[in-house]
Amino acid sequence: MSDGKTAKTHSGPGARPGGVNAGVWWAIGGPTRRRMLVVLRADGCGTARTLSDQLPGTRQAVAKHLAVLDRVGLVHVTPAGRERQYRIDDAKLARAVKQLAAVVADWDGRRRRVKRLAESIQTSEQTWARRR
Repeated sequence: MSDGKTAKTHSGPGARPGGVNAGVWWAIGGPTRRRMLVVLRADGCGTARTLSDQLPGTRQAVAKHLAVLDRVGLVHVTPAGRERQYRIDDAKLARAVKQLAAVVADWDGRRRRVKRLAESIQTSEQTWARRR
């Protein structure tokens, strides 16, 4: 990858419970790769050539992004003549979405607890100020 970062493989030290790891999140974090997933989801499959027609960048750049998605297991590759056909791994993407929803719910709970604490402090300060 041109930015010097290396995505972790989908099995190994970066693996998280539930089968989704940091490499998957890094891969999904790239805006171009997210757009590729949207296009692949809508079209069912695609090649570097067909995706480069719909996305910014050269066919070679698109192929590199597809290699990242393949390395982390978000897409499956099938040879199709001189090209390679890419298809989303629905189960892997569903696990990633489910894990993200759990993270969102956890942070929403934390935000609510902080809000209640702040409101409690504000109420206590107002009560104390009235007593003075």
